[in-house]
Amino acid sequence: ASCSMDHPARLFDLNSGRCRQTFRGHVDSVNSVCWQPYTNNVCTGSGDKTVSLWDARSGLCVQTFYGHLNAVANIAVNNRGDAISSADADGVVKLWDIRMVAEIGTIEVSQHPVNATCFDRSGQRLVTASDDGLLRCYSTVDKSLLGELRGHEDAVQTVLLDPTDSKLVSASSDCTFRIWS
Repeated sequence: ASCSMDHPARLFDLNSGRCRQTFRGHVDSVNSVCWQPYTNNVCTGSGDKTVSLWDARSGLCVQTFYGHLNAVANIAVNNRGDAISSADADGVVKLWDIRMVAEIGTIEVSQHPVNATCFDRSGQRLVTASDDGLLRCYSTVDKSLLGELRGHEDAVQTVLLDPTDSKLVSASSDCTFRIWS
């Protein structure tokens, strides 16, 4: 699946390279896309301030989540596939319950844009990467700050936990990536 500045997201066949499905409905750029585990659903985050779930078979929008006041820059789905995190250009992260179709919390990370988020395996912690050069870890249960990682000299663009949650990888506009234990 791919995101695009021309508003739709697309699903490609890896063997043929052909577009198999086009997801139309956003009215601004699609900035982030990911799969919802254990389903045929694709999740998108858009410059139109929304997060949407799409059925990859039919191409239809299953659900749209509203609540951001600025463009959604990044989305992530937890391993259970029941929660979405969405990060925006205002430094706000929202957590969404997919089954209840409801916002379950807001985390005001920073006054700087949040560029990426990732859940740990349990879905109980969320790591954020932002333009202020910091990585922050939050509890998804009570939305409290659990810790910060400093070391990048410019905006942190992405963050990823390894499958065992023992290492964290971050990449920054300072032309470095870091591996945190």
